[in-house]
Amino acid sequence: MLVLLGFAMIAVFMVLIMTKKLTPVLALIIVPTIFGLFAGAGLGIGSMVMDSMKSMTSTAALLMFAIVYFGLMIDVGLFDPLVKFILRKLGNDPAKVVLGTAILAAAVSLDGDGSTTFILTTAAMLPVYLRLKMSPVVLTCVAGLANGTMNILPWGGPTARAATALKIDVNDVFVPMVPALIAGLVVVFVFSWLLGLQERNRLRATAPEIWGDVADAGDMFDGGTHRGGTGTGGGSGVVVLERTETLVDLADTGLTDTALDPNRKTLRPKLFWFNLGLTVAVMVMLVANLVPLPYVFMVGSAIALLVNFPKVKEQGAQLVAHAPSIVAVVSMVMAAAVLTGVLNGTGMVKEMSAWLVHIIPAEMGPFMAVITGLLSIPMTFFMSNDAFYFGVLPVLSETAAHYGISGAEMARASITGQPFHLQSPLVPAILLLVSLAKVELGDHHKKVLWRTAVISVVMLAVGMLTGAIGIG
Repeated sequence: MLVLLGFAMIAVFMVLIMTKKLTPVLALIIVPTIFGLFAGAGLGIGSMVMDSMKSMTSTAALLMFAIVYFGLMIDVGLFDPLVKFILRKLGNDPAKVVLGTAILAAAVSLDGDGSTTFILTTAAMLPVYLRLKMSPVVLTCVAGLANGTMNILPWGGPTARAATALKIDVNDVFVPMVPALIAGLVVVFVFSWLLGLQERNRLRATAPEIWGDVADAGDMFDGGTHRGGTGTGGGSGVVVLERTETLVDLADTGLTDTALDPNRKTLRPKLFWFNLGLTVAVMVMLVANLVPLPYVFMVGSAIALLVNFPKVKEQGAQLVAHAPSIVAVVSMVMAAAVLTGVLNGTGMVKEMSAWLVHIIPAEMGPFMAVITGLLSIPMTFFMSNDAFYFGVLPVLSETAAHYGISGAEMARASITGQPFHLQSPLVPAILLLVSLAKVELGDHHKKVLWRTAVISVVMLAVGMLTGAIGIG
């Protein structure tokens, strides 16, 4: 019964948010509550949710003050030079912009933190997307693809969990999977280019009188000279920026008073180097992990507010300006505690895992590593990494050992589902991404889920071809 209720609850939740019958926050609260009561939780459901919420308070604090900090940095103009540089290099060709988004997200993902990756990628690229009237859903899709693929890095978390759960060295898990990681990134870039071509064609179809002469990649530059624009300036990429500014009315965007408005009152050009130094210091502290990350962003936000906006009235205005983004993401994190609380508190996760393990036929034993890789795709989406790697993987690995499959092979197979996992509504970072980009989670899922599934399968296949993942 718990197995049936668990899968039914997840299915109903996904249908409701993808068909936009309910917002993610309401679905995260209402659906688990109803199914939890059917599962016999009774009045104890409150304790289940509260226990789950305690584990999420630090995450909520991290996201809240990270939004405040990077929102301030956008307002004061820290990322303006980066946006202009990207426009000069990528021009106004959507295909190049989307591919550049993937490369940027993959590079920033090297720090192993999804929230930081999405904040920086959105801060740099969302103004470009809005200025060119490109779909922000493409941005969230590409950023999610790149970050999810890079999440198998040893310091990203899942690989270390798998190694710890099976008591093996983390390098024994990751190093043989490097070819699979490279293959996954290649697929990410292919998907990004194709998405960019779709955006180029869509823009050309909706406004051919504007985009017809500038949408083709081959028409962007000729020895450094822009051939499709009508602006002045001649030789450098600056012409592309000027041409871009004539394509889109800034009043049509949601960032008129922030990153897209060169005359906004919040700009602090004289404090650029201070803000850059402060941001570098915050990033160093994030990587060094010397103090809790929420505290790093608390202190960083306080310093940024005090220096850039010394007047109390200005400080209050800045906090109010970023309140909508804060409420959106923190409310979803807190609401996710209802889903995880019911899944764990009622025993649904445990029973669902045991059921999946038991339905595997004995003759499939030699393929346990492959099965584990395939199971990791949906299972890590519907449960936390901790639940999967510490609860399910050891059981699967013990079974696989009877067929001569090593723990290292099982661990490698188990991390191939990470591109799909990172899109889960139980992952706070993805909630942050869609909130910052003002994208519906259901719209994001429609575009990203099948692509991440393809990437996971490709990584699993390459792992098998290279011998990193074997058959008993």
